Amino acid sequence: MRAILFDKDGTLLDFEATWSPILKVLALDAAAGDVDAAAGLLEIGGYDPETGGFRSGSVLAAGTSRSIVELLHPRLSGDRLTEAVVRMDRAFHDHGVKHSVPIEGVGEALDLLAARGFVMGVATNDATLAARTSLDVLGMGRHLPHVFGYDSVPRPKPAADLVLAFAAAAGIAPADIIVVGDNAHDIEMARAAQAGLAIGVLSGNSGRDDLAPIADGLIESVRDLPDWLHQNRK
Repeated sequence: MRAILFDKDGTLLDFEATWSPILKVLALDAAAGDVDAAAGLLEIGGYDPETGGFRSGSVLAAGTSRSIVELLHPRLSGDRLTEAVVRMDRAFHDHGVKHSVPIEGVGEALDLLAARGFVMGVATNDATLAARTSLDVLGMGRHLPHVFGYDSVPRPKPAADLVLAFAAAAGIAPADIIVVGDNAHDIEMARAAQAGLAIGVLSGNSGRDDLAPIADGLIESVRDLPDWLHQNRK
Protein backbone atom coordinates (compact mmCIF):
# COMPACT_ATOMS: atom_id res chain seq x y z
CA MET A 1 0.00 0.00 0.00
CA ARG A 2 1.43 3.33 -1.08
CA ALA A 3 -1.40 5.80 -0.52
CA ILE A 4 -4.23 6.58 1.89
CA LEU A 5 -7.53 8.23 0.96
CA PHE A 6 -9.47 9.55 3.94
CA ASP A 7 -13.08 10.49 4.33
CA LYS A 8 -13.33 13.91 6.02
CA ASP A 9 -16.30 14.30 8.37
CA GLY A 10 -16.35 11.71 11.13
CA THR A 11 -12.87 10.55 10.12
CA LEU A 12 -10.61 13.60 10.21
CA LEU A 13 -13.14 16.02 11.69
CA ASP A 14 -15.51 15.50 14.61
CA PHE A 15 -18.83 15.33 12.77
CA GLU A 16 -21.14 16.19 15.66
CA ALA A 17 -19.02 19.02 17.05
CA THR A 18 -18.45 20.52 13.61
CA TRP A 19 -21.74 20.12 11.79
CA SER A 20 -24.62 19.61 14.23
CA PRO A 21 -24.95 23.34 15.00
CA ILE A 22 -25.30 24.48 11.40
CA LEU A 23 -27.53 21.56 10.41
CA LYS A 24 -29.95 22.57 13.16
CA VAL A 25 -29.86 26.19 11.99
CA LEU A 26 -30.51 25.18 8.38
CA ALA A 27 -33.43 22.97 9.41
CA LEU A 28 -34.96 25.79 11.45
CA ASP A 29 -34.56 28.16 8.52
CA ALA A 30 -36.19 25.64 6.15
CA ALA A 31 -39.07 25.33 8.62
CA ALA A 32 -39.52 29.12 8.72
CA GLY A 33 -38.73 29.20 12.43
CA ASP A 34 -41.15 26.43 13.42
CA VAL A 35 -39.21 24.49 16.05
CA ASP A 36 -41.35 21.35 15.84
CA ALA A 37 -41.24 21.28 12.04
CA ALA A 38 -37.46 21.75 12.14
CA ALA A 39 -37.14 18.84 14.56
CA GLY A 40 -39.18 16.73 12.16
CA LEU A 41 -36.90 17.61 9.24
CA LEU A 42 -33.85 16.72 11.29
CA GLU A 43 -35.31 13.33 12.23
CA ILE A 44 -36.21 12.59 8.61
CA GLY A 45 -32.63 13.50 7.70
CA GLY A 46 -31.16 11.13 10.27
CA TYR A 47 -31.02 12.92 13.61
CA ASP A 48 -31.65 10.63 16.58
CA PRO A 49 -33.07 12.68 19.48
CA GLU A 50 -32.31 9.88 21.93
CA THR A 51 -28.57 9.86 21.23
CA GLY A 52 -28.23 13.45 20.09
CA GLY A 53 -26.34 12.26 16.99
CA PHE A 54 -26.96 11.49 13.35
CA ARG A 55 -27.58 7.95 12.12
CA SER A 56 -25.06 6.14 9.98
CA GLY A 57 -25.62 6.58 6.26
CA SER A 58 -28.41 9.14 6.69
CA VAL A 59 -28.80 12.15 4.40
CA LEU A 60 -27.56 14.65 6.97
CA ALA A 61 -24.69 12.42 8.05
CA ALA A 62 -23.45 11.34 4.64
CA GLY A 63 -25.26 13.21 1.88
CA THR A 64 -24.11 15.86 -0.56
CA SER A 65 -25.27 19.48 -0.42
CA ARG A 66 -27.77 18.69 -3.15
CA SER A 67 -29.31 15.78 -1.25
CA ILE A 68 -29.55 17.94 1.88
CA VAL A 69 -31.25 20.75 -0.05
CA GLU A 70 -33.68 18.25 -1.56
CA LEU A 71 -34.50 17.02 1.94
CA LEU A 72 -34.98 20.45 3.50
CA HIS A 73 -36.61 22.11 0.45
CA PRO A 74 -38.41 19.32 -1.44
CA ARG A 75 -40.43 21.68 -3.63
CA LEU A 76 -37.42 23.28 -5.31
CA SER A 77 -36.42 22.28 -8.83
CA GLY A 78 -34.50 23.57 -11.81
CA ASP A 79 -32.60 26.82 -11.36
CA ARG A 80 -34.02 27.41 -7.90
CA LEU A 81 -32.65 24.06 -6.75
CA THR A 82 -29.26 24.78 -8.29
CA GLU A 83 -29.11 28.18 -6.61
CA ALA A 84 -30.06 26.66 -3.27
CA VAL A 85 -27.26 24.10 -3.58
CA VAL A 86 -24.77 26.92 -4.25
CA ARG A 87 -26.01 28.73 -1.13
CA MET A 88 -25.76 25.51 0.89
CA ASP A 89 -22.19 24.94 -0.27
CA ARG A 90 -21.34 28.51 0.72
CA ALA A 91 -22.92 28.09 4.15
CA PHE A 92 -20.96 24.89 4.79
CA HIS A 93 -17.77 26.54 3.55
CA ASP A 94 -18.13 29.57 5.82
CA HIS A 95 -19.07 27.45 8.82
CA GLY A 96 -16.26 24.96 8.24
CA VAL A 97 -13.63 27.70 8.08
CA LYS A 98 -14.58 28.95 11.54
CA HIS A 99 -15.91 25.91 13.36
CA SER A 100 -14.22 22.71 12.14
CA VAL A 101 -13.15 20.50 15.05
CA PRO A 102 -10.47 17.86 14.36
CA ILE A 103 -10.60 14.37 15.79
CA GLU A 104 -8.16 14.21 18.68
CA GLY A 105 -4.72 12.98 17.63
CA VAL A 106 -5.34 13.13 13.89
CA GLY A 107 -2.62 15.71 13.26
CA GLU A 108 0.02 13.54 14.90
CA ALA A 109 -1.18 10.48 12.95
CA LEU A 110 -0.88 12.34 9.66
CA ASP A 111 2.65 13.41 10.62
CA LEU A 112 3.62 9.77 11.22
CA LEU A 113 2.02 8.53 8.01
CA ALA A 114 3.66 11.26 5.95
CA ALA A 115 7.03 10.37 7.48
CA ARG A 116 6.49 6.79 6.29
CA GLY A 117 6.07 8.04 2.74
CA PHE A 118 2.34 7.60 2.21
CA VAL A 119 0.69 9.81 -0.38
CA MET A 120 -2.52 11.04 1.21
CA GLY A 121 -5.77 12.62 0.11
CA VAL A 122 -9.40 13.19 1.01
CA ALA A 123 -12.63 11.98 -0.59
CA THR A 124 -15.74 13.69 0.75
CA ASN A 125 -19.35 14.36 -0.10
CA ASP A 126 -18.68 17.94 0.97
CA ALA A 127 -17.83 20.47 -1.76
CA THR A 128 -14.17 20.48 -2.78
CA LEU A 129 -13.40 24.11 -1.89
CA ALA A 130 -15.09 23.85 1.50
CA ALA A 131 -13.20 20.66 2.31
CA ARG A 132 -9.83 21.98 1.23
CA THR A 133 -10.28 25.28 3.08
CA SER A 134 -11.31 23.73 6.39
CA LEU A 135 -8.42 21.26 6.27
CA ASP A 136 -5.96 24.05 5.48
CA VAL A 137 -7.23 26.12 8.41
CA LEU A 138 -6.55 23.17 10.73
CA GLY A 139 -3.06 22.66 9.31
CA MET A 140 -3.86 19.29 7.73
CA GLY A 141 -3.62 20.47 4.15
CA ARG A 142 0.16 20.11 4.01
CA HIS A 143 -0.26 16.34 4.30
CA LEU A 144 -3.39 16.15 2.14
CA PRO A 145 -2.59 17.68 -1.24
CA HIS A 146 -5.29 15.74 -3.07
CA VAL A 147 -8.81 16.76 -1.99
CA PHE A 148 -11.86 15.63 -3.94
CA GLY A 149 -15.42 16.65 -3.12
CA TYR A 150 -18.74 15.57 -4.57
CA ASP A 151 -18.53 18.38 -7.14
CA SER A 152 -15.19 17.17 -8.55
CA VAL A 153 -16.50 13.94 -10.09
CA PRO A 154 -19.56 12.80 -12.06
CA ARG A 155 -20.68 10.41 -9.30
CA PRO A 156 -20.06 10.93 -5.56
CA LYS A 157 -19.88 8.19 -2.93
CA PRO A 158 -20.53 5.29 -2.96
CA ALA A 159 -19.44 5.23 -6.61
CA ALA A 160 -15.79 4.60 -7.43
CA ASP A 161 -15.14 8.04 -8.97
CA LEU A 162 -13.47 9.74 -5.99
CA VAL A 163 -10.98 6.90 -5.52
CA LEU A 164 -10.21 6.83 -9.23
CA ALA A 165 -9.69 10.60 -9.30
CA PHE A 166 -7.25 10.34 -6.41
CA ALA A 167 -5.45 7.43 -8.07
CA ALA A 168 -5.02 9.41 -11.28
CA ALA A 169 -3.84 12.55 -9.49
CA ALA A 170 -1.35 10.66 -7.33
CA GLY A 171 -0.19 8.34 -10.10
CA ILE A 172 -0.98 5.28 -7.98
CA ALA A 173 -3.07 2.24 -8.86
CA PRO A 174 -6.32 1.79 -6.91
CA ALA A 175 -5.00 -1.55 -5.64
CA ASP A 176 -2.26 0.35 -3.80
CA ILE A 177 -4.70 2.69 -2.01
CA ILE A 178 -6.10 2.32 1.52
CA VAL A 179 -9.53 3.94 1.96
CA VAL A 180 -10.39 5.05 5.49
CA GLY A 181 -13.89 6.19 6.48
CA ASP A 182 -16.65 6.14 9.06
CA ASN A 183 -19.64 5.24 6.88
CA ALA A 184 -20.64 2.21 4.84
CA HIS A 185 -20.56 4.29 1.66
CA ASP A 186 -16.82 4.81 2.18
CA ILE A 187 -16.30 1.06 2.22
CA GLU A 188 -18.63 0.59 -0.75
CA MET A 189 -16.68 3.27 -2.66
CA ALA A 190 -13.44 1.41 -1.96
CA ARG A 191 -14.91 -1.86 -3.19
CA ALA A 192 -16.32 -0.25 -6.34
CA ALA A 193 -12.87 1.13 -7.19
CA GLN A 194 -11.10 -2.12 -6.24
CA ALA A 195 -8.97 -0.30 -3.68
CA GLY A 196 -6.39 -2.35 -1.82
CA LEU A 197 -7.89 -1.98 1.66
CA ALA A 198 -10.99 -0.46 3.24
CA ILE A 199 -10.61 0.51 6.91
CA GLY A 200 -13.56 1.59 9.03
CA VAL A 201 -13.25 4.10 11.87
CA LEU A 202 -15.59 4.39 14.84
CA SER A 203 -15.08 8.11 15.44
CA GLY A 204 -18.05 9.11 13.28
CA ASN A 205 -21.67 8.12 12.74
CA SER A 206 -21.27 4.35 12.42
CA GLY A 207 -20.99 1.68 15.06
CA ARG A 208 -19.00 -1.53 15.09
CA ASP A 209 -21.95 -3.55 13.82
CA ASP A 210 -22.29 -1.23 10.80
CA LEU A 211 -18.68 -1.50 9.66
CA ALA A 212 -17.13 -4.73 10.97
CA PRO A 213 -18.94 -7.02 8.49
CA ILE A 214 -17.83 -5.04 5.44
CA ALA A 215 -14.44 -3.48 6.26
CA ASP A 216 -11.00 -5.10 6.07
CA GLY A 217 -10.14 -3.63 9.45
CA LEU A 218 -11.68 -1.51 12.16
CA ILE A 219 -10.05 1.17 14.32
CA GLU A 220 -11.40 3.54 16.94
CA SER A 221 -9.87 6.60 15.28
CA VAL A 222 -7.38 7.68 12.62
CA ARG A 223 -4.93 8.23 15.46
CA ASP A 224 -4.77 4.41 15.67
CA LEU A 225 -4.04 3.95 11.95
CA PRO A 226 -0.22 4.12 12.09
CA ASP A 227 -0.12 1.33 14.68
CA TRP A 228 -2.73 -0.74 12.82
CA LEU A 229 -0.76 -0.52 9.58
CA HIS A 230 2.45 -1.45 11.37
CA GLN A 231 0.87 -4.46 13.05
CA ASN A 232 -0.81 -5.66 9.86
CA ARG A 233 2.00 -5.03 7.39
CA LYS A 234 2.85 -7.87 5.04
